[in-house]
Amino acid sequence: MPVAEIHLIEGYSDTEKTRLGRAVTDAIRFVVPAAPEAITVMLHERKPGQYMRGGTHRSPAPALPDPALIVRQYLDAMEARDLDAARAFLADGFTMTFPGAAPMTTLDALIAWSKPRYAFVRKSYDGTEAFQGAEGAVVYTRGTLSGEWPDGTAFEGIRFIDRFEVTGGKITRQDVWNDIAEVKEHP
Repeated sequence: MPVAEIHLIEGYSDTEKTRLGRAVTDAIRFVVPAAPEAITVMLHERKPGQYMRGGTHRSPAPALPDPALIVRQYLDAMEARDLDAARAFLADGFTMTFPGAAPMTTLDALIAWSKPRYAFVRKSYDGTEAFQGAEGAVVYTRGTLSGEWPDGTAFEGIRFIDRFEVTGGKITRQDVWNDIAEVKEHP
């Protein structure tokens, strides 16, 4: 029965503290073969006046936004073709790579590349996983695609996996894997 105690400066919301507790639980489970209900996480908060580092009272840093939520909001904006909203989630230097394409750096390039491939695509999600990587968060989404080919024929059930890197609350990279080419070639 692992027990983790964390000391924080007051200032984080209950939602942020819940995210932290779940992340610590998941980190423990990555190493220790314990069921979630066997892991205890205790958060101890201190008033800023009760905390010093380097002889100076400190305030808590703002919590990072949930990277899985950032990715889903971006993908929802893309599906709705709200490109301005989608662009707001992207960092300077953003790159994306899709099957059979060179890396792209703008949503306009993606739209131009995809136009002869399909009229539109919708995603159904089977899961989203997020974890801390070396430079920022890594988020995977997976599920199936449905939509319409350029000739108006419907398609569905095409597998996909998207991998995102999120740093400082912005998406820096997107890598996409899917079976569109295989399904289109052999319907």
